[in-house]
Amino acid sequence: MSARQQGEMSTQVVLTNIAATFAPMSARRLLIFGGIALISGGMLFGDIFAVFVLHQNGGQTGQALLAACEAASAGNSIAVKEIFQQVGRLLEDHGTKVDAHVHMTDAGYLALLLALVQPYVALPPRRRQLLAGLFITGGLLLPIGIFLIHYVGLAYSPFAVIGWASVLADTAGALLIVVLIVEAHGLCRFLRRGAAGGELALPKDRTWERRMLMAGGTALILLGFLYGAWYAGVDLYRHEARESQILKNMLDAAAGGQGGTVVEVASYRSLAAEKAVKIAAHSHVIEFGLLAMLLSFVQPYVYLSDRWKRRWAMTLLAGSIILPVFVLLELNLGLLAGGIADVGGLLVIIALVGMLVGVLRYSGRLDASSGAME
Repeated sequence: MSARQQGEMSTQVVLTNIAATFAPMSARRLLIFGGIALISGGMLFGDIFAVFVLHQNGGQTGQALLAACEAASAGNSIAVKEIFQQVGRLLEDHGTKVDAHVHMTDAGYLALLLALVQPYVALPPRRRQLLAGLFITGGLLLPIGIFLIHYVGLAYSPFAVIGWASVLADTAGALLIVVLIVEAHGLCRFLRRGAAGGELALPKDRTWERRMLMAGGTALILLGFLYGAWYAGVDLYRHEARESQILKNMLDAAAGGQGGTVVEVASYRSLAAEKAVKIAAHSHVIEFGLLAMLLSFVQPYVYLSDRWKRRWAMTLLAGSIILPVFVLLELNLGLLAGGIADVGGLLVIIALVGMLVGVLRYSGRLDASSGAME
């Protein structure tokens, strides 16, 4: 047998082993599909929120705070109460959209992680498949419920302080918790009783894109931790002291009927923006690092040419470093840096969609081959 024939047979064996780990409608397949889709959807929503809501919301909050100070200076307590109610609505609008974005992407991360541990979950295949479907359902309904909280409120709710959107979000969150508890039970059975694991172990290979994503993800997480340590040591306490002083000055000026409130409100907005961009840069670079590491394990199921797999890996890593760097530069470059950061997020979304298409192509190829054999 020639060396070429031996190589082809070896490649065929590897492909057969990979196919066996990605059975139709298996828990792993559902979790990988759903995980990448949830992360893509969460990031797309985050990009839209950053472009069309974030800055406008912050501007309205600053204007309302200034109006509250002026009303307090004039002794108009009723106006102060109404304005702070408006501030509360603005903060709720901002908070629910941020939470929806974060919860959807984090559910996607957890789905990919669960896909990796399926070989060690000692549960029947149908139960693992059901758990995977429930997890993806909960991961989708939770951010939808959170997003609707601001718009639905307490309308038609039988509860005094909980609206239907909150009920939906809480129910979806409870569903995710139940799934994780059952998955943990399966892991305990595998570890303690020596019960048979779930699906076959992930294929082992050392392709370029897999090594690049793993190395790049590790480097991103390390950079994120180093920057977080620097921020905690250099800026955190200074920001807290400055915030307390600005609020004290603002209240003193309003209570004494003095001017200067506009300056203090502007200082407070500037401080809030500085804190927001630094915390966002820290969290995003770590999240993208984790995403790259998780996606490195999925590469055997991306049915694309080596050239395109490498392109998507590099696109994802490029966007993962562009977004947090230019988020930091927003303080100096303003909207220009914000626009470039949004482009970085878009690059990550494009890479995710490209990989998802490759996974769908791979599953379609497996299902078509299986149908032809039958």
